[in-house]
Amino acid sequence: MKRQPFNIALKTALATLVCAAFSLPAYAGKTIDTIKQRGAIQCGVSTGVAGFSLPDSQGNWSGLDVDTCRAIAAALLSDPKKVNFVPLNSQQRFTAIQSGEVDLLARNTTWTLTRDASLGLEFTAITYFDGQGFLVPKKLKVTSPKQLKNAEICVQSGTTNEKNLADYFRTLGIKVKPIVFEGFEASYKAFFSGRCQAYTTDLSGLAGLRNKEAKNPDDYVLLADIISKEPLGPAVRRGDDEWFSIVKWTIFALIEAEENGITQANVDELKATSKDPVVQRILGTSEDSGKLLGLDKDWAYRAIKAGGNYGEIFERNVGPKSILKLPRGLNNLWNKGGILYAPPVR
Repeated sequence: MKRQPFNIALKTALATLVCAAFSLPAYAGKTIDTIKQRGAIQCGVSTGVAGFSLPDSQGNWSGLDVDTCRAIAAALLSDPKKVNFVPLNSQQRFTAIQSGEVDLLARNTTWTLTRDASLGLEFTAITYFDGQGFLVPKKLKVTSPKQLKNAEICVQSGTTNEKNLADYFRTLGIKVKPIVFEGFEASYKAFFSGRCQAYTTDLSGLAGLRNKEAKNPDDYVLLADIISKEPLGPAVRRGDDEWFSIVKWTIFALIEAEENGITQANVDELKATSKDPVVQRILGTSEDSGKLLGLDKDWAYRAIKAGGNYGEIFERNVGPKSILKLPRGLNNLWNKGGILYAPPVR
């Protein structure tokens, strides 16, 4: 028998090894091992932002970030209740994820180059496209931040909002006086008490504050000007690809579920009867995508069953019928006028 040249044989062997490696289930990284030993995910959230992460008087958490953490718990631990919510302020949040106090930071945190490249973090996916704006008392008759010359503006320290505020007015050549507070609650309470003529943070936060904290929401106006891009999403510690992949693909599965009409109400029926190959892949009734993540085939089914698809989570927490009353806008699916787009689960 004619022998293959050595270099061809070597290439064939290497190709075989690579294919074999890609067909193996993902290894459970150290973060996943810790989570399983603990029996719960430590999820870092805000100290209380309506629509995103807010506890009620009994300590029950709700919000878009909260539901994201529960979906991930359902995918990994088969139970959306296996989450411990750890409230963190802006100054604590990065240290908490770096030190291992939390496994996941889902806390209205803007994805920026500096944070992604220098803090030992990896952002997983964008769960809310936001932008920074201004809230002002209606009685001031201000219609644009350009009319805020010499105004005192309340803002929280340690945030992208503080830096954006300075950059925006410096570029315009307009002098304002930032009044900086370490805590979120202290900053907005100062504004509503009359300490400042304007308050600035992400638009989603401003909407929540006006509807929840103001004695009369109609006394305040959200200015139309948006001065920044604020892509918000969960982050994990750098260096654990297995955990990173599970968080990222759980979020993508929730978006894919909405795009393909899979809801919390119909997920069981579709799992049992759907002949749609895309739905079958997502719900694990045909291909087993879970083994590539170190999960079982029902991982996405459980995530959707826990709180619904992305659209349901949005509507319940921040949509027009919620306390924030925000439109889908940019956060609508890519084929419905928005920019929300997930890689396919396949």
